[in-house]
Amino acid sequence: MKRLQGRCAVVTGASQGLGVAIAESYVVEGASVVLCARSGKLLADVGDRLRASAVQDQRIETCVADVSKTDDVDRVMRAAFDRFGRIDILVNNAGVYGPMGRLDEIDWQEWVDAAQINIFGTVYPCRAVLPTMRRQGHGKIINLSGGGATSPLPRITAYAASKAAIVRFTESLALEVKDAGIEVNAVAPGALATRLLDQAIAAGPEKVGGGFYERMIEIRDKGGTPLQRGAELCVFLASSASDGITGRLLSAVWDPWSSLQEHAAELESSDVYTLRRIVPEDRGRRW
Repeated sequence: MKRLQGRCAVVTGASQGLGVAIAESYVVEGASVVLCARSGKLLADVGDRLRASAVQDQRIETCVADVSKTDDVDRVMRAAFDRFGRIDILVNNAGVYGPMGRLDEIDWQEWVDAAQINIFGTVYPCRAVLPTMRRQGHGKIINLSGGGATSPLPRITAYAASKAAIVRFTESLALEVKDAGIEVNAVAPGALATRLLDQAIAAGPEKVGGGFYERMIEIRDKGGTPLQRGAELCVFLASSASDGITGRLLSAVWDPWSSLQEHAAELESSDVYTLRRIVPEDRGRRW
């Protein structure tokens, strides 16, 4: 039995990069998928490729949509439910870096637009899918976070702030829907060599800072974290192998996530893999 056999997944930002890798892995594992993204041409190409690899009982649907627009999101969820009668998995992958540069020098509307996509484009799809998942009595929601959530990113503040917000939102929503059988987790996929990296390099060190620019060059030259690593974690979190794990930020690269179900009870009563405030005592200081 494939790990996602008979399940239906909605994947946003599914026209390129990690979104495509997640969708491909889901299809390999037996899921039917609804793919959405803003680029109709790229999305159509991905849909055609996945249909060619799907087996008889699988269905691949595409919906051109902007996750920052509530009407578009509602249309995607309706299409998924009308086609499959259920939505078992939601992957909120769509996201942007936003403007790069000093906060007092970048275009303010670009900052707002990035927050709209990264935050509201994750929160609203969750809101839109919850009634269906509540009726089903189960569901898996996977929100893509990243390095912006766990360390400062000067000159890329829209991205950093929004990704940190996604983690706290994930933790909060997980508690809110726990009794409904819905599990919500966030994923840090690692340093990916995708279009976001290309954008940071194109912006140059004068906008993103010398240190960050050099790190992006290094990632580009070494190839970055394989997309499949993050996709495999998303398969794990969508499958029954992750039952009992919720409200966590998991690193595809650094965390032993494949064996975490053995520690689900310990995780539930701890703050492991969550955002928290560090106090002096945590560092051996008595201030």
